[in-house]
Amino acid sequence: MHAPDMYMEKLVVGPKAKGVVSLDAPLSENIINVAKALNKDVSNVTVVIQDRPRHKHLMEEVRKVNARLKLFNDGDIQEALATCFDDSGVDIMVGIGGAPEGVITAAAVKCIGGDFQGRLFPTNDEEKKRCIDMGITDLSRVMQLDDIVKSDEVYFAATGVSDGDILKGVVFLGKDRVKTSSIVMRAKTGTIRYINAVHNLSKEGIRSFWLLFYEQYLCVAHILKCVILLIDFVYK
Repeated sequence: MHAPDMYMEKLVVGPKAKGVVSLDAPLSENIINVAKALNKDVSNVTVVIQDRPRHKHLMEEVRKVNARLKLFNDGDIQEALATCFDDSGVDIMVGIGGAPEGVITAAAVKCIGGDFQGRLFPTNDEEKKRCIDMGITDLSRVMQLDDIVKSDEVYFAATGVSDGDILKGVVFLGKDRVKTSSIVMRAKTGTIRYINAVHNLSKEGIRSFWLLFYEQYLCVAHILKCVILLIDFVYK
């Protein structure tokens, strides 16, 4: 089964904090545990949260323990990935976002060795029924990383559109040339590849800006000789 099109509660930390957090625990407790795992003072732990009214209580918990709070508007996948890179300055990502994006995030986090926990968050009876029809009866269940991504045969690839903590956005160089920044990861080997490419939009085969990204992903697939992001998302 694939993740249903609804919200999901998410909690993401990097490899050094794997196993010390719980989606059932108060955020303040998780922050303290992550601080211990990273050998940091709580005031130096950075929590990234999407700037939405539904997350007001989470923001208050961060402020209560005097941790650092970073807000973002859109794109929780890249913000979640930032927790797995030491030089990003991000330690925890928490909040409610799209469930399909949660599965993609879990795949990426597994490639790097971080930790992801998720719990479906239906907002109406129709979404609850959709979960039941898919065989998901316990809506309070916290899904661990291996529940969502069971195999190590997982590949993840992404190209930045706008600047973020991990990837640079698209840069227009002039004279029909565009520069892109991409990342490709494999869970089985733990390999992380960065690809910087310059595309000539005037050349035959790249007739539009969006075809540029199609070409970029074909390049990535050729390099790894794999299908990008093939995940069997099964609840048991």
